[in-house]
Amino acid sequence: MNAARAFAPATIANLGPGFDMLGVAVQGLGDQVTATRRERAGVVIEAISGDGGRLPRDPQRNTAAIAAAETLRLLGVAQGVALRIDKGLPLGSGLGSSAASAAAAIHAVTLLFGAEPPKEALLPAGLAAEAAVSGWHADNVAPALLGGAVLVRRNAPLDIVRLPTPETLTFVLVTPDFELPTRDARAVLPARIPLGDHVANAANVGALVAALYGGDMALLGRALADSIVEPARAPLIPGFAQVQAAARAAGAWGCSISGAGPTLFAVADAARCAEVGTAMQRAFRDHGRVPSKVHIVAVDAVGARAV
Repeated sequence: MNAARAFAPATIANLGPGFDMLGVAVQGLGDQVTATRRERAGVVIEAISGDGGRLPRDPQRNTAAIAAAETLRLLGVAQGVALRIDKGLPLGSGLGSSAASAAAAIHAVTLLFGAEPPKEALLPAGLAAEAAVSGWHADNVAPALLGGAVLVRRNAPLDIVRLPTPETLTFVLVTPDFELPTRDARAVLPARIPLGDHVANAANVGALVAALYGGDMALLGRALADSIVEPARAPLIPGFAQVQAAARAAGAWGCSISGAGPTLFAVADAARCAEVGTAMQRAFRDHGRVPSKVHIVAVDAVGARAV
């Protein structure tokens, strides 16, 4: 095989109180990467589409290239690869754009060289890629590569817990038309937190995991409450409070920030999702003064795969 192409899905990270520890892959949205053999060692980027010419072509600064290089090292492959990256995810959207590119690159390289290691064994390649742009955390790249929902119990050494996802779990994603770089969103986080806020978030993480195992969507919605990160980031998203309130008024069980934002996600019954999305979009327009896009998505249980 001289070339291989892979897709990796968008992800919702944090899931409310689970900052840097919870993430889930969602269907439909994502990035594709094509890897081609080259005789010289190392990784080069041949082309990137869908980024408006903004992503770095320097392989030491691009998450797909970093992930590909780390994958070659983990596989013990001496040959190099050339990458073509097709961005299906908007930059700075809170949907795990950099992680999707990294996960797709990891899978494309493994396909290219006929390797069949467990996906979990290649997660360190994705973690190294994410560290270059947004910090040493796996809550986006783990679900993008593995699919489904995950809890990152520890980053070093990496310890990932796979979580179940009820068939009825449906998300409404509303992405306003502006970017919020992850570094900017992390810069506003508090260095110290009150003990009561820590206890509240820990309780909600426990309730959220219990809701996934029990299929209790109402409990899942209540458990999305975040006392620490959401209040710090909300001012960066114009109209946040009104959009969140609109989601709940339209019947959503809960609503919070996807990853670093500015995308907001809501959890609702499938029959109410369209109404919830419309209400959130209207609130962004009326209060945030920004247009937005709505996607209604289910959980992606597969993660990175061949195209």
